Amino acid sequence: MIKGRSRRFAVLAVAALTVALGACNRPPGGGGGGGGGGGGGGATTTTTEAPGGGGGGGGGDTQKGPNPTDQTISAERGPFAISQFTVPRGGGYGGGTVYYPTQAGTYGGVAVVPGFSAAQSSIQWYGPRVASQGFVVITIDTNSTGDLPASRGQQLNAALRTLTSDSRVASKVDKNRLAVMGWSMGGGGTMEAAKSNGAIKAAVGLAPWNTNTNWSSLRTPVLIVQCASDTIAPNAQHSEVFYRSLGSTEKAIFQVPGSHFCVTTPNTAIAKMSISWLKRFVDNDTRYDQFLCPGPTGTSVSDYRNTCPLS
Repeated sequence: MIKGRSRRFAVLAVAALTVALGACNRPPGGGGGGGGGGGGGGATTTTTEAPGGGGGGGGGDTQKGPNPTDQTISAERGPFAISQFTVPRGGGYGGGTVYYPTQAGTYGGVAVVPGFSAAQSSIQWYGPRVASQGFVVITIDTNSTGDLPASRGQQLNAALRTLTSDSRVASKVDKNRLAVMGWSMGGGGTMEAAKSNGAIKAAVGLAPWNTNTNWSSLRTPVLIVQCASDTIAPNAQHSEVFYRSLGSTEKAIFQVPGSHFCVTTPNTAIAKMSISWLKRFVDNDTRYDQFLCPGPTGTSVSDYRNTCPLS
């Protein structure tokens, strides 16, 4: 519970964020409202074929896919064919969409949450893109669009419980290889979730926002994505402070051009780094070290820092 001055600060900060977001509660050119978050458990399952077919061997073994290349991790769809289904509101969050590889095997599980005042549609592009690289992914709506980071962290953990208990995908998910991603207050929520759940092996904060700025006790590998022109979660007050405070053995931070909404539309640089981070620390797949160390270059990335070499 936030008390005294901290509570007043949080209230003022949320009020300021509400004004800043205003009519921009959807990304520029964004999609529809709920993004499939409220559908029933018996919704029709759809399948998307990935270019080149499925990756890796069969059976119940862990699936890691073929040898990665810059082209495979940059692709809009990875080597795994995927299906999806909707999850209704309840279970601790506002409903969501599950994307999963159709090929037999065991995969890591990833939950993705939107930011303050935003719907699932703002982060939904991560679902099929990450799943097609060999993960079971759930993108969610929150109980209320005004939920604070701590609540979003709890909802991320609830969504992960769906992945490990829903009969449609539970057999595909390794309960000990989980990860979280989130935008804005959802990005702040990723660190809240990781701090409370030892099964979370990696976190990706997308333009994260949180009034909690001390993460020295967090040991989970954390990747932070900055938007260069972010005025809603200014980097100097949020992501930079989080990065410096992190006690993580492994951490990285990189910056791409754009406003606070830079992470809400498909972006190859963000996808490459996020997928590589998840593969390295959820799957413990050292083949992805090459994309993290020394890291991305070019006009699509304006800054990158890390703890290379990776242990």
